[in-house]
Amino acid sequence: MPRDDRPAQQPAGVSPEGVIAISAALNAVLADLFALYVKSKNFHWHVSGPHFRSYHLLLDEQSAQVLATIDPVAERVRKLGGTTLRSVGHIARLQRAADNDAEDIAAADMLSELRDDNRRLAINLREAHDLCDEHHDIATASLIENWVDEAEGRIWFLAEAVL
Repeated sequence: MPRDDRPAQQPAGVSPEGVIAISAALNAVLADLFALYVKSKNFHWHVSGPHFRSYHLLLDEQSAQVLATIDPVAERVRKLGGTTLRSVGHIARLQRAADNDAEDIAAADMLSELRDDNRRLAINLREAHDLCDEHHDIATASLIENWVDEAEGRIWFLAEAVL
């Protein structure tokens, strides 16, 4: 029997409506993280040019950091009592980060695109943080603060690399 939208549980002090809203925001972030991970790996595999080694390693490090964030985001949704992503199709429906299937893209364009994607991710995380504040979910807000810091670190490295 399929579950309805009501959470099976919610943390003390977080309303059922808060759980639904925060879970929805985190699921959209999760979809963006999957899209960002695949794009980062795509660019890692296809980067070329005079800075190949540096960019190749940077993109590998960044994709690993994004991948490491995926499970904690999904598990937070479950701890809240919500449900999370179930398929690639579900990811595609929720992701706001655009895919890039171009066969030939300059390294600087790759880095600029990832910088912009991480900026949007940081904005979306801040919006999710606002929902947490609104619904008194301090645990999720605390986690989000770390994820924003990680995104800002990626933005910094990408921005400096494309000067």
